[in-house]
Amino acid sequence: MELEVKKADAFPLRSPSNPKLEKWKSFISTISQNKAAMVGACIVAFYMLIALFAPILAPYDPYEINLPNKLQPPSFEHWMGTDDKGRDILSRIIYGSRLSMGVGFASVFFGAMFGITMGLIAGYYGKWVDSIISRILDVMLAFPGILLALAIISALGPSLINVTIAVGAFSVPLFARIVRGSTLEVKKLEYIDAIRSLGANDATIIFKHILPNIMSPIIVQGTLRLATAILSAAGLSFLGLGAQPPSSEWGTMLSSGRDFLFSAPHMALFPGLTISVLVLGFNIFGDGLRDALDPRMKK
Repeated sequence: MELEVKKADAFPLRSPSNPKLEKWKSFISTISQNKAAMVGACIVAFYMLIALFAPILAPYDPYEINLPNKLQPPSFEHWMGTDDKGRDILSRIIYGSRLSMGVGFASVFFGAMFGITMGLIAGYYGKWVDSIISRILDVMLAFPGILLALAIISALGPSLINVTIAVGAFSVPLFARIVRGSTLEVKKLEYIDAIRSLGANDATIIFKHILPNIMSPIIVQGTLRLATAILSAAGLSFLGLGAQPPSSEWGTMLSSGRDFLFSAPHMALFPGLTISVLVLGFNIFGDGLRDALDPRMKK
């Protein structure tokens, strides 16, 4: 009897662990140890909260014209000054976060949706299907991203919706190539052959068993792509091809401020800093996600 008690003490019972829960704990632990990634996450979260609570946070109406107060420098009344129409720049930046981040997220979603679909089909079926899709992607990659966007907007006309389509279009081949390469690796694994032998159709194999196992590089690429999308959208609006005045989109505000660089530099300074900080936040957060989700980056 004593021997049995000693054995029980030597090998205590353990509750079965949840693999998904352990995976999330490992992910959060890795991210929390990366100080740069945490800074990036805080920056992104801060901007999202600003966009979400813009009506509460904005001290003034971003579109209210007040010509007697035009080109006022930063003060206690207007923390970031006023523009050439007397509008409060801080309020316009707060409301502009909705437009700029909305375009970024929408364009990346558009590019990822088509890119993931094309990459899955090309990688899974291979042969002539892969050849056709790969040649289409090669043609799209032959043009620099901003040049392809300019061509699309020239055909569709300047607007915020067309900017979203244009920026999303040059994100398609990047997602497609990543997904294609990952699909080629996963479809060779034994469990895919086992599932196929059980009678599962192609759609089930692709979307239920392959796609969930290649989400890590997609998430990392999507996060990094958000920075590029926001910057590209702001650049196109700066050129007058995106959001049009009196929109409070950051690129449009930056374009309006370039005519007053010497008399009222704050008009261009604050929108430019806003774009730079958000893009930096997405980039360093994306690097942290890559370190956490890529097994090859772990020691």
